Amino acid sequence: MSEAMTANNLTHLPERGKVWHRYVAIGDSFSEGMSDEDPAMPGVYVGWADRLATHLAGIAHAAGGEFAYANLAVRGRLLADVVGPQLDAALGLGPDLVSMVGGGNDILRPKADLDAIAARLEQAVVRLREGGADVLLATPTDPAGAPLLRHLRGRHAIHSANLFSIAQQHGCYVINQWGMRALRDFRLWSEDRIHMTSEGHRRVALNALSALGHDTDRADWSTPLPPAPPLARREAAAANAAWARTHLAPWVQRRLRGESSGDTVMAKRPELTPIDPA
Repeated sequence: MSEAMTANNLTHLPERGKVWHRYVAIGDSFSEGMSDEDPAMPGVYVGWADRLATHLAGIAHAAGGEFAYANLAVRGRLLADVVGPQLDAALGLGPDLVSMVGGGNDILRPKADLDAIAARLEQAVVRLREGGADVLLATPTDPAGAPLLRHLRGRHAIHSANLFSIAQQHGCYVINQWGMRALRDFRLWSEDRIHMTSEGHRRVALNALSALGHDTDRADWSTPLPPAPPLARREAAAANAAWARTHLAPWVQRRLRGESSGDTVMAKRPELTPIDPA
């Protein structure tokens, strides 16, 4: 590698421990916060991005500044929406930090073009960086132990490698979910086996805060839960059958009808508004 290339790459290293004041989240159900339901507002989800925002608000206030947050993510949305209308709306808010997590729903499709997904994400990153925003990305989790999603492990690995490459090239921050062994535990996932529990979202929020260069108790969010008691084969089969009836079948039916779970859902926090710090 030439000295010029090395110097250029060094300029793209993200700054650690910055203070942000205008944070916008874009993405799908993961960033909307499913299934981390707000106990005070049934049907409304909190999620890792909201939890991260409260931490960042505390940091901004401690530094004597203000903080505002918007969340434009909507469940079921494909990458075209995330890097299209959502990205346009986010840029219109003038953020200094944007978390962008998209492509997961696209990867579920058999003919997904991982290189094309990476190219669209990189173009979106360039737009955000040119607009003056820092960018926080997130890898998918490792589905090695997931009963029906383990066949996607290769795709998830390639997508993770692509994200790290984009981040290195453009100075982005990355939430490394692939390396979170704790997330391989089914107890951190909701009944639908696709979205995290409140505890899962809490841990990812702290991972995100750490990725942004702020101090966290790493053991608190990275340490796996104590081993679960073994599940009898008959119990596992019954649980799998119940999941297929309750969650898989409706998802397949929506796919066949060309529908999405988010078709009638609007962004829960479309404007930058102040929030209370953690």
